[in-house]
Amino acid sequence: MTGVKGQAVSNEGLILPRKLHNPCLENQNRKELHRELLLNQKLGKNVLNQKSELQKAMEKHKEQVTKREIEAQRQENMTPFEKVIEQRAKRLEIMERDVNEKEISQKEPEFLQIHAKLRARMDAK
Repeated sequence: MTGVKGQAVSNEGLILPRKLHNPCLENQNRKELHRELLLNQKLGKNVLNQKSELQKAMEKHKEQVTKREIEAQRQENMTPFEKVIEQRAKRLEIMERDVNEKEISQKEPEFLQIHAKLRARMDAK
């Protein structure tokens, strides 16, 4: 039974409730996005690129293995001259690191000496 202005009325004369208008559910973009997400879920495709810890660890391991293989192939294909040059370059890097470490270790005592001198001056005042 219908009442005033198209409202549904029950037998007892009460106005029946109707669903409220929800613009979000009727939005065409939202419908398309929801349909696409459902399709991807059915296909098993991960849209958000979220990976489990196991997947991340496996990918990292695979990358390390491939790097090792590439390095091994590069070492095999090197000429004796290239090998000697690489050894000298490594030696130079090690020497530079040692020099840098010595410079850093020498700076610390100098700082402590200056700090001690300043503290002595402050105590004398």
